[in-house]
Amino acid sequence: MAVVTFKFDVPTKGNSQVLNITEQVADGVRASKLSSGVATVFVVGSTAGITTTEFEPGLVNHDLKAAFEGIAPEDGRYRHEETWHDDNGHSHVRASLLGPSLSVPFIDRALQLGTWQQIVLIDFDTRPRTRQVLVQVLGE
Repeated sequence: MAVVTFKFDVPTKGNSQVLNITEQVADGVRASKLSSGVATVFVVGSTAGITTTEFEPGLVNHDLKAAFEGIAPEDGRYRHEETWHDDNGHSHVRASLLGPSLSVPFIDRALQLGTWQQIVLIDFDTRPRTRQVLVQVLGE
């Protein structure tokens, strides 16, 4: 078994922007020279999350944001904002519910994703950011 770690940065606009990071992860898995194993994808920070979804316009430009708005509305009351006098309490709640990481198996240096399944980063913060994504590839 071996572990290969790599990082990449993703510029974001915030406000529940959904970004497809599948190719960056797949490129890193191929570059790792490991043939089979698991890649763990982790976004650094407490106002963004990682998951898989079909990266299509209706879903990424409307449906996901609408779903998170129903769960943790931007105009809700958040004690976090009272503590820090900021405006991103909903961002922390949304990111906490989604989670910061995802594990994806790979075989023959190829991620084992479904035809319509992509790895996405969702930035819930209220401003543009540069997100760092850390990937650890464990395999042989």
